[in-house]
Amino acid sequence: MGWTLPQVSEFWIASLICATFMIGSASSVAQGTSSTMDSYRVPNTTTSPAELLLSIDPDSAAPRNSEGDIIELSNGRLALVYSKFSGGKEDHSAARLAMRTSSDGGRSWSADKSLLDNEGGVNVMSVSLVPSRDDGILLFYLRKDSAATSCALFVRRSTDDLQTLSEAVLVTTLPGYNVVNNDRVIRLKSGRLLVPVALHTDSKTVDNLNPKFEEKGAMIAYYSDDDGKTWQRDMMPVPAVAERTLHLQEPGVVELADGRVMMYIRTGHGAQYASYSKDGGETWTVPEPMALVSPLSPATIERVPDSNLLVAVWNDHSGRWPFKKENRTPLCLAVSKDEGKTWSPSQMVESDPNGWYCYTSMSFINDRLILSYCAGQGRANGLNRLKVSEVPLAWVKYLGR
Repeated sequence: MGWTLPQVSEFWIASLICATFMIGSASSVAQGTSSTMDSYRVPNTTTSPAELLLSIDPDSAAPRNSEGDIIELSNGRLALVYSKFSGGKEDHSAARLAMRTSSDGGRSWSADKSLLDNEGGVNVMSVSLVPSRDDGILLFYLRKDSAATSCALFVRRSTDDLQTLSEAVLVTTLPGYNVVNNDRVIRLKSGRLLVPVALHTDSKTVDNLNPKFEEKGAMIAYYSDDDGKTWQRDMMPVPAVAERTLHLQEPGVVELADGRVMMYIRTGHGAQYASYSKDGGETWTVPEPMALVSPLSPATIERVPDSNLLVAVWNDHSGRWPFKKENRTPLCLAVSKDEGKTWSPSQMVESDPNGWYCYTSMSFINDRLILSYCAGQGRANGLNRLKVSEVPLAWVKYLGR
C-alpha cells in the first residue's frame, strides 16, 4: 500500500549516475528531515520516497469516504476535512463533512468529528480549505439540494481552528447544478480569492421547474476581493448547451509566474485542457489541449511554494505506463519548469490496474507534500476509500532538476 514508483526507467538510470554527487542520506529523507533538493539522495530501486499516512475504508455506516482537503492549524496540528457518506455511495447519497486531526504530522489521527451536518436537501460534500486574512480558515463546500438540478458552493469562516463556523455565504450566484471539486479555491498574489466552477445546467432553461442536467459544463470563475464576504462572477457569457462544443468538466486554477491564471479542465477529449486569464479570472481564452493525456478524470495542479515548479497529479494515459481504457489509473505525478507547457516523465503514485484514483488534494507542509485522494476499486466502488500519503518535497523538486 503506499506509493509504487517504477523500478526501471530513464529517471532511475539517471539517478544512479548522479547519486554519488548528491549530499545527504536516504534515511533522513524517509523520515522527512531533508528540505532541499541538494540534500536529497535518490532512493534505490526498491525504496519508495513516500509513505501512506491514513486510509479511511468504507463500512456499513459510511459506505463512502471521499473528496478531502488538509490544512495546518494554528498550533501545528493537521486537520483533514472530507465527505463522509451515510446514505449510500453515490454522488446524490446523504453525506456530511467530517474532520480528523493529527498532532504528529499525520502518523496518527483522531476519531471522526462531525464538522458540518447535512444541511442540504441531498448532501454536503467536496471541501476546500483556505487560510483567511485574519489568520482563520475559510471552509468552502458544496450544498446539494437535488440529485441533478440544484448544487451550489458556500463558504463559512472559522477563527478557532474549525471548532466553530460562521453562517454560510453563497458563492455561486447562478442557479442550477454548480460543480466545484475539493481543493480548488485559491488565493492569488493580489489577495483575490478565485473559484473555478462547472455549471451543468443549460442557461436557457435554468429557470424551468425541472432544468435538465447537462454533461457538458460551462466554465465559470467567481472571485472575491474582500476575503470571501461578497462574490462576483467573471465577465464571460454562459453558453447554452447547444453552443458548448467541448465536453468540459471539473476545472481547477493555478497562478502562473507572469501573473496569468491557468484554468485546467477535465475533458472527454483524451487530455486535460487549459484556458488562461490575464486579469485575475475576469476573462478567459478558449480552452486548448494540454500535454497531460488523461481519461475523463480530474487533475490537480499546484505550484511548489517559492519555486518555478508546478506539480501535477493525474491519471497518465500517455502510454508511459500500462492502463485500462476509461479507468482512472494509474495515479501519477510530474513537474513542469515552464508553467505547464511541458512536464517531466511521470512517476507512478498508485498502479493497480483495477484501481480508481482521483480527486486529489495537495498540501505543502514544511518539507513534505501531503496528498489526499480517492482510492477505490473500479467504477462501482471507485470513490469509497480515502487515502492520505506524503512524499518528501525534496523528491518533487529533484524531478524538476
